[in-house]
Amino acid sequence: MNLVVAVFPDRISAEAVSVAMEKEGAADVRVTIFGKGYLSAEGLGQLDPNQKTRRRVLLMATWLMPFGFFAGLTFSVLADLDTFAWAGPIGNHVVGGLLGAVSGGMGAFFSAGGLTLVGDSEDAFSYRASLDEGKYLVVVRGPDTATTQATLILRQFQPETLRVYDADGTV
Repeated sequence: MNLVVAVFPDRISAEAVSVAMEKEGAADVRVTIFGKGYLSAEGLGQLDPNQKTRRRVLLMATWLMPFGFFAGLTFSVLADLDTFAWAGPIGNHVVGGLLGAVSGGMGAFFSAGGLTLVGDSEDAFSYRASLDEGKYLVVVRGPDTATTQATLILRQFQPETLRVYDADGTV
């Protein structure tokens, strides 16, 4: 399921796009309009492409962090490490487990694409700013072929901005 977001300066343009989608027979897509008289800015949470990445990081962390804890604890016990003398014999192994859990969290963050969360989270804010300026957003959801056709239709109406997001949340 892909996502296409276009910003239009007025309501007439946004409605014309919706009508054109119906005329072209783009039945596989779902067209949503945001703006005055339509959906409000509260619905923009669904437009955040990083939301899926956050869920993926959290899902991986739920099993990687406990696994890392037990791996760190087991390694510390088997190697009979005495790295943290201040923690005592049992605390030393627990600290090893905690370090393993931190490593598991880092693994979840990096392997699930967490770096994209750091740099590219401005889209939802820019869309909200566009709505505050009185502009309209046309959001099209659908499979690859349908959103490609929808993108061609949207470009005919010359939107101010047009962004296409893949199913995995990348631009």
